[in-house]
Amino acid sequence: MKIDMLINGEPVGATGGATFTRNDPVTGAPATTAPAATVADAVAAVDAAAAAFPAWSRIGPNERRTLLLKASETLAAKKDEFMRLVVEETGSTAIWGGFNVMLASQMLREAASMTTQVGGEVIPSDKPGSLAMGIRQPAGVVLGMAPWNAPVILGTRAIAMPLACGNTVVLKASELCPGIHRLIGACMNEAGLPKGVVNVVTNAPEDAPQIVEALIAHPAVKRVNFTGSTRVGRIIGELAGRHLKPALLELGGKNPMLVLDDADIDAAVNAAAFGCYMNQGQICMSTERIIVDEKVADEFVAKLAAKASGLPAGNPREHVVLGSLIDLAPAERMDAFLEDAKAKGAKVLAGGGRDGTIVQATVVDNVSSDMRIYNEESFGPVKPIIRVKSTEEAIAVANDTEYGLSAAVFGKDIMRAMDVAKQIHSGICHINGPTVADEAQMPFGGVGASGYGRFGGKAAIDQFTDLRWITIEDPHQHYPF
Repeated sequence: MKIDMLINGEPVGATGGATFTRNDPVTGAPATTAPAATVADAVAAVDAAAAAFPAWSRIGPNERRTLLLKASETLAAKKDEFMRLVVEETGSTAIWGGFNVMLASQMLREAASMTTQVGGEVIPSDKPGSLAMGIRQPAGVVLGMAPWNAPVILGTRAIAMPLACGNTVVLKASELCPGIHRLIGACMNEAGLPKGVVNVVTNAPEDAPQIVEALIAHPAVKRVNFTGSTRVGRIIGELAGRHLKPALLELGGKNPMLVLDDADIDAAVNAAAFGCYMNQGQICMSTERIIVDEKVADEFVAKLAAKASGLPAGNPREHVVLGSLIDLAPAERMDAFLEDAKAKGAKVLAGGGRDGTIVQATVVDNVSSDMRIYNEESFGPVKPIIRVKSTEEAIAVANDTEYGLSAAVFGKDIMRAMDVAKQIHSGICHINGPTVADEAQMPFGGVGASGYGRFGGKAAIDQFTDLRWITIEDPHQHYPF
């Protein structure tokens, strides 16, 4: 499939006509051919957004709401097209693609509901006759950069709340799913958003550094949001800081799931399997460490290994639970994790096999802190079990990481589980639920190497607006001289 970019409401190719191709990770066949943007193209996209900003920022909240609701309907109506692209560009299953469309559509509806919530306050002033206010206003052009792993959800999230707050946007598409991110732009266009309000830029992988730098450096860009790896997030944060532009960074995770000695084991196993293996473990919130009290570990591990062994992995066009990893290199990395763990005493109790980019659901028991899989984000379906002797040790292991995105605690004593949850360093924690969860209205983000700032609902209003102090004063007030 050949696509174009979206700049000022029009389909355009790259200056000079260069393109790049994203191949299907399972079949190797070309999935999408997209424009390889130049710096001039990136600048043109921001220029278009800047030109559209004055009119878009001034329209009433209910008009923005109507357009975002229409965009939600348009996106949902293209479910089959999104699902096909998810399979072809990312190698994941059609079910995952359908879930992406459902949640992305909800995010647009939630953003629509927020257009009347961009409020302010009257602040008491010591100055006689003065009315002092804190008012939130749109910031300007927002640059959104979204990854490939939850492509419809995260591509939509990068632009939905910025638009609701009255900003215009440039979405820099992922090089691994340009067709999906371009289709999001098409939905916005089809819904009737004015020209230039939403722009989509695609670039070849080797051109990413200069394209991103040009986008962030553009004077009209006032906010940056990025979802992706911590390695790249550090680069984005440094670039944004250099230009004194606020950035919202949602990055990697080594998310712990704690199974306490009073946990409902069957419930914990079901949550662990979902958190570990949904989308092949390629979710920022994926369960990356299962920390189990030794008093219940044998039962838990046996049941999880049995469940993992029953999860079929294969071509996402077939009836499988686990499809393909995004490329061959991440799949080969799973082999390296396993070899390192086995060499240091760990035991593989389920899975462990690989066919090209397709990796089986794998359970690795008796993992210790000297193993790569203990410390490094796997972003795949190879999952470690860490046995601990106490709740205190479980908390210490959970916090033994630079990351802090999501966490889960399983235990029947809710007060104790809540106390444990409070001691875990993470932006998100679920009691008796999986580490993988998202709702459009929730404050979503992490701490530490998992980034900073929050997407979702009212929390996102703070990220994508400027808070201004404005006063109305007595023109005949007294001055000291």
